[in-house]
Amino acid sequence: MGRLYLYSFNKDVTDSPLTEIQRKDCAAILDMKWCPVRIANQAVLGLADAKGCMELLNLMELEKNHYILQPLLKKALGQHSIALSLDWSIGQGTRTTGQPLRIISSDSRGHLHFLAVDKSELSLHSLSDWKAHDFEAWIAAFNYWQTDIVYSGGDDGLLKGWDTRSKLDNPLFTSKRHSMGVCSIQSNPHRENILATGSYDEHILLWDTRKMNQPFDDTHVNGGVWRLKWHPVCPHLLLAACMHSGFKILNCHKPLEERKEGSFIPVSYKLHNSLAYGADWSRLCLNPNKQIQQQTFSTSDDKSDIGSWKLGNRWHMNKAYPLSATSFDTAISEKSSYEQGTISNGIMRETSDFFVPLVTKESSSHLTSRLGGMTLEVEEETRTKTVVNFLATCSFYDHALHLWKWETGSIKE
Repeated sequence: MGRLYLYSFNKDVTDSPLTEIQRKDCAAILDMKWCPVRIANQAVLGLADAKGCMELLNLMELEKNHYILQPLLKKALGQHSIALSLDWSIGQGTRTTGQPLRIISSDSRGHLHFLAVDKSELSLHSLSDWKAHDFEAWIAAFNYWQTDIVYSGGDDGLLKGWDTRSKLDNPLFTSKRHSMGVCSIQSNPHRENILATGSYDEHILLWDTRKMNQPFDDTHVNGGVWRLKWHPVCPHLLLAACMHSGFKILNCHKPLEERKEGSFIPVSYKLHNSLAYGADWSRLCLNPNKQIQQQTFSTSDDKSDIGSWKLGNRWHMNKAYPLSATSFDTAISEKSSYEQGTISNGIMRETSDFFVPLVTKESSSHLTSRLGGMTLEVEEETRTKTVVNFLATCSFYDHALHLWKWETGSIKE
């Protein structure tokens, strides 16, 4: 048995910004993801549950600023199985006109399920169902740049690639590079041909999808890697839920730019007597002086409003502390002081010369940037401000949801 919670977030309430607005008893939920685009003008959440079902729910506004999640449809993926993961084909980008919307899911029998979403009828249709792994298929994910290609990871320790356009008897590749079960995979939505994978073997690997014989980066994180999430704007920041080793943010700038090892961990949170299972970035970017600027970018948007990294700049990460926490029954407030090079309330900081935050700007002239080339041009009187990033984490034994506020220091050119 499980339960689904829906919270509202109020940026103006400092003590307890999260308010529970709905709870729904249901089968245990193994994975859930918002569809990055609206379906029939609705915000849709996908769930994979312990009864082997894929369920879609839409966010309905009952009255002004009051929302609930309402079930749309449920589809059984197979008998005697647990649905373990799901991914939307569009990643974090915007679908081009006419591009079909797909879901890939995996289950405890080692099967993958390739589903089509009919947005006109809001229905799910099975396109393919095949045996991919001998044991649990912990994870399935799309190549966001070529959505006919999907990847899977199983408890057999294998990472596989599949082309859904052809017969699914044989994978495109099979990798034994991980030494234990593969339980997390995500395609980089900003950089083509980049794939991140994680395993019970406590390693996060970065791959060039054109050369899947060997990863180009390997980071040992001291815990099984249950979830990986690329930052919604910055292409080289990777959030990881590392089970016994807590939550970590990886800076992958060097391997992504130079195709050589060099990822490092600027900030992490070590849990006490619990397991880090869920983690994700917020798409909300806030300025601490409450002049709010929310920016969400798709792969087709102009990136000229996003700040970027360049040699010679030092980005100061001032704070990373829990904004709030909840046991799903009682909300509590947590704050911690934070100093460079110290550990406070389990939060560790290391020096970070190449750490790139989200950036908002206040400009009387002109700001341009280029994410691909990592350049920043700022004319006189243009300055960047301290910004606040939000991320949420969930842990197992303590039944805790944490909302983290991660502040990055201001810089003036």
